[in-house]
Amino acid sequence: MKKHNIIFFLILLSALRAVGQETVELDVAQVRKLQMAQMAVTGLYVDSVNQEKLCEDAIRGMLDKLDPHSSYTNAEETRKLSEPLEGNFDGIGVQFNVLEDTLVVIQPVRKGPSERVGILAGDRIVRVDGQPIAGVKMDRNDMMKRLRGPKGTKVLLDVVRRSVNDTLHFLVVRDKIPVNTMDAAYIIAPKVGYIRLDRFGATSGKEVSDAIKMLEKQGMKSLILDLTMNGGGYLEAAFDIADQFLGKGDLVVYTEGRAVPRQTYEAKGNGGFRKGRLVILVDEYTASAAEIVSGAVQDHDRGIIIGRRTFGKGLVQRPIPLPDGSMIRLTTAHYYTPSGRCIQKPYVKGQKQDYDMDLLNRYNHGELVSLDSIRLDSTKVYRTLGKGRTVYGGGGIMPDIFVPLDTTTYTKYYLALRRGNFITEQSLKYIDLHRAELRAKYPEIGGFIADYEVPQELVDSVIAVAGRKSVAPADSAELEKTLPDLRFLLKSLVIYDIFDRNEYFMFLNRRNDIVRRALKELEADA
Repeated sequence: MKKHNIIFFLILLSALRAVGQETVELDVAQVRKLQMAQMAVTGLYVDSVNQEKLCEDAIRGMLDKLDPHSSYTNAEETRKLSEPLEGNFDGIGVQFNVLEDTLVVIQPVRKGPSERVGILAGDRIVRVDGQPIAGVKMDRNDMMKRLRGPKGTKVLLDVVRRSVNDTLHFLVVRDKIPVNTMDAAYIIAPKVGYIRLDRFGATSGKEVSDAIKMLEKQGMKSLILDLTMNGGGYLEAAFDIADQFLGKGDLVVYTEGRAVPRQTYEAKGNGGFRKGRLVILVDEYTASAAEIVSGAVQDHDRGIIIGRRTFGKGLVQRPIPLPDGSMIRLTTAHYYTPSGRCIQKPYVKGQKQDYDMDLLNRYNHGELVSLDSIRLDSTKVYRTLGKGRTVYGGGGIMPDIFVPLDTTTYTKYYLALRRGNFITEQSLKYIDLHRAELRAKYPEIGGFIADYEVPQELVDSVIAVAGRKSVAPADSAELEKTLPDLRFLLKSLVIYDIFDRNEYFMFLNRRNDIVRRALKELEADA
C-alpha cells in the first residue's frame, strides 16, 4: 500500500511541477479518508470486491463532478484512444468489413504486410493461427485483436478466395501500418484544391503540407480545408496546420488556467499556403484542435469560415499516466483565440448529461437551420486582428457565412433504411460478387461517376430485406422520393470499396451544401 502511495504522489508531483505549480495545497486528511474508505470496503464488506474496479470507480466519480471533458481511461481504453492519433499501429495491414459473420478484406494496405504476401480484396480470412474467426459469431474487436500484434511477429492466416477451391494459407509478418488522418485531397474546381481532414493526429501536419504541395503542382491557387465532423486531436497538429496559413509571429492560440500560467503559441511563418485564398468548412461537430485552426484563421482575417457554429470544446486536458497504463485526462486550462475569445461553450460542473444534450438543444431551438435563431452573446463581442470585423465569443467559432442544415432532404423511410444497416449490408454483398468486374470495367473514377448506374436488382434487394424486417415506405410517393437518395448512397458505397476515400468524398461533395457554398464564394471572388 505504501509503495503504491509513493508512486502515485511522485507522479502527481511530477505532473504539477511540469505545469509550473511547485507547491501543492494537498489536504492530507482527505487523502487518508479516501484510503480508509477503500480499506474498509475491501476488508469488511459482506461480499468480496474487485479492488482495481473499486479504485477506478472512485477516480471516475471524482472526475464526473468536474467539467465534461476531464476523464479516466483504463490501460486498454487508453491504448485504443491513442492509436488513431499516433499515426501507426502494428498489424497485418488490411481494410475489412464483416459480412454474414465473416471477415472480408475490402483492400490490403498498399505495400503493407498482407499485400506483400498476396492477399487480395475480396479474400475471406477464416482462421488466425488455426483458430476460427468465421462462423463463430466473433465480435469485430476480437477479430482485430487476433490480427494485430507487435511488429516482427508472425501470424498464419487461412483464407478462402472466390474461384479457388482450396483454402489458401499465408504467413504474414506484422509491421507498422500507417494511419492517415486526411480523408481526401484533390482539385475540386479549376485552380481550387480541396483537403478534408478527419482528425488531428501526429502525422496531420505533414499530410496537409504534402497535400498542399501536390495540389499546387496541379495548379491550385485557392484552397478549401474541410474540418466538418472533425473532433480535434493533438494540439501540436493544430499548430502545424495553422502554420501552413499564417505569417511569422501570428498568434495561433493561447491557454490559461487557475494553476497554469498563460502560454502563447505563434506561427513560424514557414507554411506552404500563406497567400492564396482560403476557405475553412465547419459544422456543429467541429471541435477542439479544429476550432483552434478555424479561430486563428478567422481572427487574423486570413480566410473565410463557412458552415455552422462549431462544437465549443475549448478545455485543455493534461494527460496524467498512472503506473498500470491507465490515464487521467485532467482539464487544466482554457483555449482562447487570438482575439481573446474562449472557445469553450458554457457548462455546469457535474451536469454532463445536460452538456451532452447541447447539440440536440441547438437543433430544437432552430439554430442549425436558421441564422435568425442563433443566439449571439452581446456581452462577448470581439474584433478580428486584421480588418477589425466583429466576431462573437460565448463558445465555439461562429462562421462568417452560415449554411443551414437541410432537414427536408431525407424521408423517414430512407433514414430507417440507414438505421437498420440494410443499405450497407446489401451493398457489401453486391460488391463482393462484382468487385473484379467493376474494377476491370472502371479503372478511373471519372468514368465510374459518369457511366455507372446502380442496378435495379441492388435497389430491390435493399427494399426487400428491409420489408422482411417491417421497414417499408408509408406510400408510393415516399418510395419515389427515397429512391434518388438511396441510389446515391449505394453508388458512394461502391466507390468507397472499388476506389478509396479520396474518390468517395469526390463523389459525396457533389451534394454537400457547405462545399457548394464554398465553391460559390470562391467563384464570386475570382
